[in-house]
Amino acid sequence: MFNEYLTLPNGIKVPQLALGTWLIDDDKAADAVKAALDIGYRHIDTAQAYANERGVGEGIRASGINREEIFVTTKVAAEHKDYKSAADGIDGSLKALGLDYIDMMIIHSPQPWVEVNQSDNRYFEGNLEAWHALTDAYKAGKIKAIGVSNFLKEDIENIWNNAEVKPIVNQVLCHISNTPLELIDYCQSKDIVVEAYSPVAHGEALRIPAIAQMAEKYGVSVPQLCIRYDIQLGMIVLPKTANPVHMKSNADVDFVISDEDMEILKHLEKIDNYGDSSFFPVYGGKLKGYSGKPGTEEI
Repeated sequence: MFNEYLTLPNGIKVPQLALGTWLIDDDKAADAVKAALDIGYRHIDTAQAYANERGVGEGIRASGINREEIFVTTKVAAEHKDYKSAADGIDGSLKALGLDYIDMMIIHSPQPWVEVNQSDNRYFEGNLEAWHALTDAYKAGKIKAIGVSNFLKEDIENIWNNAEVKPIVNQVLCHISNTPLELIDYCQSKDIVVEAYSPVAHGEALRIPAIAQMAEKYGVSVPQLCIRYDIQLGMIVLPKTANPVHMKSNADVDFVISDEDMEILKHLEKIDNYGDSSFFPVYGGKLKGYSGKPGTEEI
């Protein structure tokens, strides 16, 4: 899988399989990133909200691999809805990562996390401000590609219709039993590459018998089936793990799900909850308070 790339509309090639680093502590991130790079990963995904950019940068440097061979994605904090905070955050990410440039940077959410699933305010003006900051950083060479995350059609159209530089990526929750097919089709119709986070449903896919049965049919693990599914949807896939054994198995997905089985998987009954992680806004939860960093949630 390490030789599979997707090409963004601006010509930049992105490794289709990435290491996600959500909930990996900063003091563990360097080892996880170095292990992934040693195994063969060349795409690392982090975010300001993950509070581990420093560790990610350390792992990149410790790998000894040429910087140009590694694709690094990070995210503007969901709370940064004005030009200054977004611009300052971009410079902060460059400093924390210890890099001269960032390969891709995306707006983490159209709404601050404390308002996700609780407010109709889509922050159209605030997102345009943050986009303006990303655009200026892109033009200055600080960032090679810019995009969005968790954006719905209306959020994308707000930027698409009002900005000079168009978003070329939308990173969304996508896995078997929760596939936003209409949003994926919409994005791909505009040449927006779609990325899938939580491809194994934050582990909950392991509890769904129909997924386990399909994985058994192909002689693969549930995570491998889930990752392959998103790949065949034409997405960049970001399984998260700090375990090198899982990093290797997540990349061992050189099999093909039949068209018939893909249709079955696309239309499996929607997952009803995400277990102990259901409180996270990305899984439909609602927060009372959140500073933007893991561990500060108030449920």
